[in-house]
Amino acid sequence: MKEAAFEEGEYVVYPIHGVGVVKGFESQNIAGTEFKVMVISFDKDKMIVKLPLNKSTISKVRKLCSKKEMQEAIECLSSPTRVKKMMWSRRAQEYETKINSGIPMSIAQVVRDLHRTANQPEHSYSERQIYQEALDRLIKEYAAVAEIGEKEAKEYLEKVLTAA
Repeated sequence: MKEAAFEEGEYVVYPIHGVGVVKGFESQNIAGTEFKVMVISFDKDKMIVKLPLNKSTISKVRKLCSKKEMQEAIECLSSPTRVKKMMWSRRAQEYETKINSGIPMSIAQVVRDLHRTANQPEHSYSERQIYQEALDRLIKEYAAVAEIGEKEAKEYLEKVLTAA
């Protein structure tokens, strides 16, 4: 069954939650109104999301990025860090916005900016949380695009980060 250009079994990106798999399409009756919904499973989080098939919801879901887009995001990881001189709370807000955009290049920028090498001072708790969230999102999409396991994707991205 095909709905709104998405197919059952296809990997999709829902920016708020990351990479998931379309499990199917259902009809839901809510308060006497019939809705068609797309069912997306996020296995790692053990979560199922049912999104109404309307323009505003479906426009937030996208197909995986191309291999070229992913390669550009990976190249960003080895570019120089660009940390702005502003209060952490403001930067954290910007980082969260970039992560929730679901755009691999934006997520890679967060990973690059928050990555610490062995000789740099340790992150604060909130920095570690944001860094890990961004890294996990990038790992999941890279693994799906490259058609490899998340473990291999993590090892590869960490290798790119440490070589930078």
